Amino acid sequence: MTHSPYFDEDLTLLRDQIRRFVETEITPNGEAWEDAGKVPRDVFAKMGGLGYLGMRYPEEYGGGGLNTLASVVFAEELGRCTFGGFSADVLVHTDMASPHLANVGTPEQLARWMPALTRGEKVCAVAVTEPGAGSDVAGMRTRAVKDGDDWVLNGTKMFITNGVYGDIFFVAAKTDTSAKGSRGVTIFVVEKGTAGFTVGKKLNKTGWLCSDTAELIFDNVRIPSENILGEVNKGFYAIMKNFQNERTVLAAMAMGEASKAIELTLDYVITRPAFGGYLWDRQVIRQRLAERAAQVAAGQQLIYHAAWLDTQGLDCVKQVSMAKAYCGDLVNKVLFDCVQFHGGTGYMRETPVERMSRDARIHAIGGGATEVMLEEIAKRM
Repeated sequence: MTHSPYFDEDLTLLRDQIRRFVETEITPNGEAWEDAGKVPRDVFAKMGGLGYLGMRYPEEYGGGGLNTLASVVFAEELGRCTFGGFSADVLVHTDMASPHLANVGTPEQLARWMPALTRGEKVCAVAVTEPGAGSDVAGMRTRAVKDGDDWVLNGTKMFITNGVYGDIFFVAAKTDTSAKGSRGVTIFVVEKGTAGFTVGKKLNKTGWLCSDTAELIFDNVRIPSENILGEVNKGFYAIMKNFQNERTVLAAMAMGEASKAIELTLDYVITRPAFGGYLWDRQVIRQRLAERAAQVAAGQQLIYHAAWLDTQGLDCVKQVSMAKAYCGDLVNKVLFDCVQFHGGTGYMRETPVERMSRDARIHAIGGGATEVMLEEIAKRM
């Protein structure tokens, strides 16, 4: 992103490096991962070795000490790979799950788990959503009860990305049943293989096919007190603390997808013969793609500004909510047009825009549905 007030030379170089990695290591292999229904864990190790999995964390834990704009660059370039499931797996690890450890973990917890996460040796997930309650923390039914020096966890989580093949899970549970609404929630670190913790089933999704999404079951899972993340009964605040980062990177991922889809469609319509010329000769097609390109550029600037506000320690809830709502809807509009302009070819499974159109649908739902984001904006008008 040259000549931008938001990106210095280092971030521009980072963007170039990630783009090359995506083009050489990800896009050529994505079809096989879609068929397998998972991203190989050695890919995480490669990314960890390049420093991509801990860019925001302190150097002592294998991080790069960068800021929110680095996460935006990372998410946008991952979005360009055309495989939303891959992007989701990685961004859940880097920007939706591990920040819980980084934000409230004790020095002992950070030393125990963070280096393996930044190196890509372990993959993490966050487990808040439940069957019947969605992401409504106030409706949480998973419970953890104190028993001696341990806690006993019971409940079910749903739609958990990295749920099947993950290693470390940050699990939210109600620990004070007398507390009203979203209060009385605590986050626990639960490791794969803990007795009583099982994957209920791997979920079959419309899109993000190479991302492993699961139902998780906790049946009298005994967790030591040293695995409590943050303060007891204060987990809701920890969850809320990372929402802005999560929504920013999801918006950036969406705009990476949208910009790549426009590029692919432009390449197609310029060379596709039609009506004695090419599709690009049709004014309606040229103008619609131009309009979508302008809208994507606007979405990107909204994201960049929200991320910049965050780097300055300023309140950015309104701007992040705007970015998430606008970009989550826009990527679906862009992909609708891109499929349309590919014609019948765009409806075929071997066409990237077909896959991307399925992957894009979740952007208006996951990480805060568009309607929820609009309410957040309305509160601040």
